[in-house]
Amino acid sequence: MKRSQLAINSVSTRQAGLAECLAAYQEAGFVNVEFRLAHVKDYLAQGRRRAAVRRLLDDHGLRCIGGFETPLLAFAPPAERDQNHALIVENAELIAELGGAVLVVGTDGPAVGTAPADPLGELAAAFATVAQRIAGTGVSLAIEFNWSPLVKSLRTAAEVARRAGVPNVGVLFDPAHYHCTPTKFAELNAANIACITHVHVDDMRDKPGELSHANSDRVLPGQGCLDLRALFTQIERHGYTGYFSIELFNEALWAMPARQAARLMYDSLVPLCTAE
Repeated sequence: MKRSQLAINSVSTRQAGLAECLAAYQEAGFVNVEFRLAHVKDYLAQGRRRAAVRRLLDDHGLRCIGGFETPLLAFAPPAERDQNHALIVENAELIAELGGAVLVVGTDGPAVGTAPADPLGELAAAFATVAQRIAGTGVSLAIEFNWSPLVKSLRTAAEVARRAGVPNVGVLFDPAHYHCTPTKFAELNAANIACITHVHVDDMRDKPGELSHANSDRVLPGQGCLDLRALFTQIERHGYTGYFSIELFNEALWAMPARQAARLMYDSLVPLCTAE
């Protein structure tokens, strides 16, 4: 991991507005930003245009790399599914206009009491359909395993991505979800890592995975129980060259001024870097 690959997800400083967040990231040393898209949409809702967000990024020497907002629905009623897919297309267009290339999404699952013959196939088909609609934006969909009632491991997310059969569907790897799901280190193999298009960074409190909360038990890298260096070294060994975006849902960090929180996060990432 190089410092040039470090990024911050703006949900990590959700206590601040967009302009304050970007100033904090620049001051901390970040160059790359992954957006909680609500941050951007709240800013735009005040009567601003997307070009104003680009100017803010440029003014702070920052680059948008992607964002997240909602799961991609495959099993919802048709009208709800169509509305959701339209939102995802809109979000991909927004990310592309800001200069990013990854939209992280979860998934839904079959309705209670139903048993589709091939639920992963239905998910793969839905992802392929939406991915084809956004192909012109240059944005890829990254499936976040464990943000789903069905996709609960790296192995399953990678299977959905492969079965989608289009180049702009991949997988997000997040250590918190690795810790809390059946995912095993052995599944960080060449075939699965080839599907990984984005990586989040976080550590976890020293609790068994099945007793941990994948969001609220996150702590700064180096303050938890995960061997992040081993995980990321394995991912890079098999060819991953993308971003490493810190994403924390941490009440202590949210209680701080954004500048202080961003600095703590950047400093926690530096020991994981092997080069500039």
